[in-house]
Amino acid sequence: MITGELKSQVDNVWNAFWTGGIANPLEVIEQITYLLFIKRLDDLHTAEEKKANILKTEIANPIFNDEQQDLRWSKFKNLGDTREMYDKVATEVFPFIRQFRGDDTTYSDFMRDARLSIPTPALLSKVVDLIDLIPMHDRDTKGDVYEYMLGKIATAGQNGQFRTPRHIIKMMVEMTAPKPSDIVCDPACGTAGFLVTTSEYLHDTHREIFADPKLTEHFYNKLFNGFDFDNTMLRIGSMNMMLHGVDNPNIRYKDSLAEEHTGDEEVYTLILANPPFAGSLDNESTAKDLLRIVKTKKTELLFIALFLRLLKTGGRAAVIVPDGVLFGSSTAHRSLRKMLVEDQKLDGIISMPSGVFKPYAGVSTAILLFTKTNSGGTENVWFYDMKADGLSLDDKRTEFADQTKHENNNIPDITARWRNLENEATRTRTDQSFFVPKAEIAANDYDLSINRYKEVVYEETNHDSPQDILRELGELENEIQADLKALEAMIGK
Repeated sequence: MITGELKSQVDNVWNAFWTGGIANPLEVIEQITYLLFIKRLDDLHTAEEKKANILKTEIANPIFNDEQQDLRWSKFKNLGDTREMYDKVATEVFPFIRQFRGDDTTYSDFMRDARLSIPTPALLSKVVDLIDLIPMHDRDTKGDVYEYMLGKIATAGQNGQFRTPRHIIKMMVEMTAPKPSDIVCDPACGTAGFLVTTSEYLHDTHREIFADPKLTEHFYNKLFNGFDFDNTMLRIGSMNMMLHGVDNPNIRYKDSLAEEHTGDEEVYTLILANPPFAGSLDNESTAKDLLRIVKTKKTELLFIALFLRLLKTGGRAAVIVPDGVLFGSSTAHRSLRKMLVEDQKLDGIISMPSGVFKPYAGVSTAILLFTKTNSGGTENVWFYDMKADGLSLDDKRTEFADQTKHENNNIPDITARWRNLENEATRTRTDQSFFVPKAEIAANDYDLSINRYKEVVYEETNHDSPQDILRELGELENEIQADLKALEAMIGK
């Protein structure tokens, strides 16, 4: 999290766009993304120059050739004439990034339609100067700066679905504990929050990755995979990964529910996702391989079918679903839940409070944790009733000062209990977490809502008898009448 001067610097960039006439947060972050990409290219070229100077050799992988030196950030930012800089960026720099390294990079597809929409030379000059002041050399700082910027796009109302709360993502990543050998996928990646958090987790817990050439190559080129059908999100998500130190993630255009998945079947070992649940799709536009798993038009069910199709046997998933998936009464809802329980290994369900996604949505959601086996394996399903996530559950979502109090934040308890499930066997249905045997779930028509199994303890309250209450009311009435007569006597005098 960024604070102080750095936060003010980012806010100044954002405010410059707003005062300059660009009020759409998605457009602002898109233009910032382009400019950060341009600056990043210059930084990479400068690093290659320094390496070549030390080794007394030619630059091994130049980004800019001799004729393109004036397209570098460090060159055009110093142009004294704002109109000259604006023309240079609009007519030469942007065409350069649209064609950057042809079609062999992650960025080729979604940089192809990059355009400068900053309306005036004065605004571009101001924004370039402000961005240039932000320190972007440290990986952690770069990532934090961009994450802070991304937090602002949620103010666009309907775009709030792109922002899964980062503390929820972090909890899901920690629970699935990604390994250096994993192949991780988010089929609705948006700003790539799950992939970014996975990269941070691996940086913190598996430093051996960067001492082993094979693991390093896998980390940078094969471990991170994401799909989206919004080019703006692809640009933003890819830049998010780049600024977190992953330059070549496999993030690409794909309508996950509307395309056959040739080449993607049983490829991934871990799926982390909070896909958009937009209601229903037309069967004509839905991938036929998904309809063979579950016959439905409901996107929330189709996405779970997709996860099962994409996972390798033995692969695991942690995904957010609307509560209706857990108890919906349709044939499709029931058959999918039965499939998770009987054919796969359903590991756990975390019921989250409805305020988690406020102020953008008040929908109740849950996290499904399961392992693809195609041969069953469910014995007991672990349920957890999350009541607090560290922030107030109203529209303000204010962070509690004391995160150590259980009543303020259940997340530390969730992750600790998940790591020690063997200790959960003695928990009762009146506790916040407990196991439910598969046989009981099957007997309840595969209902997975926690309220079906949780027991509520009611405190016994002793009330006075009706006769005593009537007697007390009579005495009170007599006192009132006596006081009224005394008041009348006083007024009469």
